[in-house]
Amino acid sequence: MPSQPNQTDLLWLLGDEAATRLAELAESERPPSPATVARLRRSLPAERVHLLLEQSELRTRAREKFGPAAAGMYFTRKGLEQATDRRVAAWKAARFPADGALADLCCGIGGDLFALARRAEPNAAERPVAGPVGVDCDPVLAATAEANLHALGLPGEVLCRDVEQLDLGPGSLPGTESRIGDVAAWHIDPDRRADGRRTTRVEYHRPGPATIERLLEQCPAGAVKLAPAAALPPAWAERTELEWIGHRRECRQLVAWFGPLAHCPGQRRATVLPHGPGDHAEPRTIVAQPNSLRGQIEVAREAKRYIYEPHAAVLAAGVEAALAAEHELDAVAAGVTYYTSDTAIDDAAIARFEVREVVPLDEKRLRRRLAELDVGRLEIKVRGCRVEPARLRARLKPRGSSQATLLIAPIDGGVRAIVARRET
Repeated sequence: MPSQPNQTDLLWLLGDEAATRLAELAESERPPSPATVARLRRSLPAERVHLLLEQSELRTRAREKFGPAAAGMYFTRKGLEQATDRRVAAWKAARFPADGALADLCCGIGGDLFALARRAEPNAAERPVAGPVGVDCDPVLAATAEANLHALGLPGEVLCRDVEQLDLGPGSLPGTESRIGDVAAWHIDPDRRADGRRTTRVEYHRPGPATIERLLEQCPAGAVKLAPAAALPPAWAERTELEWIGHRRECRQLVAWFGPLAHCPGQRRATVLPHGPGDHAEPRTIVAQPNSLRGQIEVAREAKRYIYEPHAAVLAAGVEAALAAEHELDAVAAGVTYYTSDTAIDDAAIARFEVREVVPLDEKRLRRRLAELDVGRLEIKVRGCRVEPARLRARLKPRGSSQATLLIAPIDGGVRAIVARRET
């Protein structure tokens, strides 16, 4: 939505006429031709044409997060950006109880809410379970999340309330006591831009730690969605299980699990979700104390046949040494999170590169060698030194037809480039 639409335009966008227009746009060329836009402008006010065009664009962009279902959903730009990917949301929702009332606080457009709703759907052999309650103080987001529940055919409802004023106790919200009172478990996504600037400091989030602590007193089974680099209150360290969740090659979010939802309080967990056709593989999880076993990882005398790089979620959780110890890997250098072995290891939590050669970081020499190897698609990864991959790539000017990876790190007292081939 281009700006906060007024209530009349919002209701229109979520109604039948706009649904028909959006379906027509979905069948037209992308982006819509000038003729299509002109036709819309002849019959609709400019603001509503803008809403339709933007909504059509957002639905296309949302397919990565929500799959084919995005074609019938509703989004805002900020809401889509902040929404949890359906794969991550499903993984998180699986930890919530299948029965009992669930609440998604600061639900936005509903990414996590939908997964909780699917968790609460009745199984054939079980009694029906009420859908979750979503709560958001932004009326546009609340209305959008409610419309999405209906569009997806999921149980639940969304309330426009200020979470800082919310009470999870029985009878807290008139008319919804059976849905929000006596909550069995809850999830919250605090606003990380409360003052307009993004921050990783939880004390500046809204709601902040004081509100979260009050909610935990009312219902101890809580989950807090945070940025991967969030700076947490010290008091949470031993009480929570911290889980960094990754998908593809990115760390998507950090979740602080409280109370009965924390399987391993005081521990850190890195979870890498599968990707690819069907996503049928099992998620890969490493659980350990932060930075444990780091002193037990030996440093190799030289790079062996393979170099291994832990997934971003593993690095964010600080459990890379536990992963290296599990596979009996050596470090390429002290304090550098590249590991090496002569054994080919298949593990979703760690990327494998086959070493071609190791050379000093001499740009002229590298440029000649890349030309000899006919490299045109060049991936550059850096650990432990100040090298800007984009600028280095521009100076190396790779122009061939093959691909390679440069792994740059301080090794043997100097900065070196490992010329390698990515295998996973």
